[in-house]
Amino acid sequence: KKMKKICYIFFIVVNEFCERFSYYGMRAVLVLYFRYFLLWDDDLATSIYHAFVALCYLTPILGAIIADSWLGKFKTIIYLSIVYAIGQVTMAISTIHDITDANRDGTPDNFTFHIALSMLGLILIALGTGGIKPCVAAFGGDQFQEHQSRQLNTFFSVFYLCINAGSLLSTLITPVLRVVFIAGSGMYVKTDPEGNIMWSVCKCIGFAIKNRFRHRSSSYPKREHWMDWANEKYDKLLIAQIKMVLKVLFLYIPLPMFWTLFDQKGSRWTLQATTMSGDFGAFILQPDQMQTVNPILILTLVPIMDRLIFPLIQKCGLNFSPLKRMTVGMLFAAMAFVSAALVQIEIDKTLPNFPSSSESQLKVVNTYSRTLNVTISPNEHLLIESFGVQLHTSKHTYSTISRMPNVKNIIINITGKYNSVTDTDLSFFLQEEDVKSKPREGKNAIRRDFVLRHGEQWCEFSRKFGFGASYTFLIPSTVFSDDCESITEVEDMKPNSVHMALQIPQYFLITTGEVMFSVTGLQFSYSQAPKNMKSVLQAGWLCTNAVGNIIVLIVAELGKLPKQWAEYLLFASLLVAVSIIFSIMAYFYTYIDPAEIEAQVRKEQGLEPEEMEKETLEMEEKDEDQKNEQGKESITGLEQHEGK
Repeated sequence: KKMKKICYIFFIVVNEFCERFSYYGMRAVLVLYFRYFLLWDDDLATSIYHAFVALCYLTPILGAIIADSWLGKFKTIIYLSIVYAIGQVTMAISTIHDITDANRDGTPDNFTFHIALSMLGLILIALGTGGIKPCVAAFGGDQFQEHQSRQLNTFFSVFYLCINAGSLLSTLITPVLRVVFIAGSGMYVKTDPEGNIMWSVCKCIGFAIKNRFRHRSSSYPKREHWMDWANEKYDKLLIAQIKMVLKVLFLYIPLPMFWTLFDQKGSRWTLQATTMSGDFGAFILQPDQMQTVNPILILTLVPIMDRLIFPLIQKCGLNFSPLKRMTVGMLFAAMAFVSAALVQIEIDKTLPNFPSSSESQLKVVNTYSRTLNVTISPNEHLLIESFGVQLHTSKHTYSTISRMPNVKNIIINITGKYNSVTDTDLSFFLQEEDVKSKPREGKNAIRRDFVLRHGEQWCEFSRKFGFGASYTFLIPSTVFSDDCESITEVEDMKPNSVHMALQIPQYFLITTGEVMFSVTGLQFSYSQAPKNMKSVLQAGWLCTNAVGNIIVLIVAELGKLPKQWAEYLLFASLLVAVSIIFSIMAYFYTYIDPAEIEAQVRKEQGLEPEEMEKETLEMEEKDEDQKNEQGKESITGLEQHEGK
């Protein structure tokens, strides 16, 4: 019997393992897909990213309604997984630029088509992943009886481990393992839908508010709880269950701020990594791959916390309750953003000095074989060596020199035959707009080999490019006579010098916070929910994530802080303030046993308690086990007889 339970629990966690890899694997590259394929700017890419994540955590409400009122948890998981898979296929197709790239230049000709297809795919994915979110955790919890609280806590820890382990394995095995959940169908404990519980809850709350408003006069006696004003129409058991849910939902109010910080590791932190070096010597780590540090740390920290840290704290006599763990988790997340701010300050020191909105910058590259004197104004001159570069920043535009008013960055390649160049010699200038920002993809830490050909003459040139660097190569006419040795390299922007390893502390802090906050919150939500409202409360828990991402979206669009490190510190400060508020709310919270409260209400109403049903069920299971044991003894006796 125990092995049977382990078997079907295995099916559930493996399904979650595969689903989470599918989701996180796509989400890891999503912001860079927006930034470099659809060519959106940082703020728009961040906003759409968090809008998608918010939608993923709003749709659990729909999933809870479908599961509780129509299909049940098992069928809801199956059907919405199909919607989910269609969304992933649609999203994958949207990334194929050849569909609209008629001239095969590597750039889509119709961005509207790709944007529309990717948005459709993301909506389907949000419906699929969000719809099954409240069902899988609650469905797993349904497999345990109320006296198996220790096993239930272990399940949630393993469940969360599988969420993060899923993002570390290859997509090749995902289609094979996804059918594992269906394979365990005959073993699961499947609770039937109990009607549209969400709608019943809303109607009951609405009636209580309306009835209280009707009897707002002081002539009517006060009632213990405002939900008691629904007693005239609704069952006391339902009212008691709603009271329990509302008590927990009130506690959820400050929680979105944690997710506001946490989910930025897939947007702002990834963009931060694009300005850093990912050269670890033995391997090159790309910016979006840095996110794998989180699941790796989860796999390490969850068992350490669950089996070592938390029991050790308990043995020390400290009451480290679930709500206290969540508070500490929020503080760890705040520290992670302080760490991210410190890293950003170091990055800013290495970034090139681009002209401000009130400045202009002139770069002059001399490709002539002699030193040239460039006249900027009667009092300003640049003396440039042969194949040299000079930068000049001024508070005015260079319209007198470039004949291009209001162009902030221009590069002038001097190809004339004069020692002194003034604004009258513009016919000898080759001018083009210079780069205005540091390369953001961070994927250029590679060696390139170039072969230059002219008729039968050729030579090979090799150069290793650094992360985030920008170069100009000056090639003289004598390049073939000296085997490319005369090529002059101009480093327009230095390579990224701040290493991605500096992000590891912030990932460690945010992951520690996640283990204390998210894993504990998942267990807390399930333990404090009435039996028929566990999906509802799970959906409420996931909605805090949606609200958190909406906050990021608002800040990204409206905040516009001049420095990224200042934005990190703003979020950290807000979370510290919210964690203080949450700790005060947690101090006054009283933990409940939903089954005990329901049994008490049933007893007051003269209903048959559920415990009697459970005892009957347990007796039937014991009788079945005894019969199985007797059957085994008979088989053993028969085998012994045959052996003789």
